[in-house]
Amino acid sequence: MESDRIKLVPPSLEYQPQMLEAIQASKEELGEYLPWVPYALTQEESVETTKQAMADFENFENELRFSIIDKETDTLVGAVGLIIRDKAVPFFEIGYWLNTSSVGSGYVTEAVKLLEQYAFESLEANRVIIRAAETNAKSRSVAERCGYHLEGIALNERRLPNGELCNTVIYSKISL
Repeated sequence: MESDRIKLVPPSLEYQPQMLEAIQASKEELGEYLPWVPYALTQEESVETTKQAMADFENFENELRFSIIDKETDTLVGAVGLIIRDKAVPFFEIGYWLNTSSVGSGYVTEAVKLLEQYAFESLEANRVIIRAAETNAKSRSVAERCGYHLEGIALNERRLPNGELCNTVIYSKISL
């Protein structure tokens, strides 16, 4: 999958060093909302996580994770995933993160649109959602820019990595 500026590539050990570097460089910003960040900061953890993502992708289980690659520089700028929520519906959730140095460039918006198109057209999704901490304005703005409808707010539904209790916003799109 690709647009003029980016391509989405399945998980591979080829991009694993860039993935680790991006997570390490962005750990403060990512760690504000993503609980997995402290467990993804070493070479060993990164390789293991990449191998698991590769197996999940091959077996169509858990999450189909893609690296977001800037086509001009062949640089990993972040990741986007299609979490498999219910194969019978089919129903998916899109999650994403970006290297701090690439924030504000529209990469995530492009990646979400590509992944959404793949979900609806190739996987015949009937429902795609984006969930985010209510306080995560940047993540919420991606969902809104991509035309997702604010479906609801789950009150006191998550703990942020800092321990604070937080609401979760749920944005959705359905097939027509």
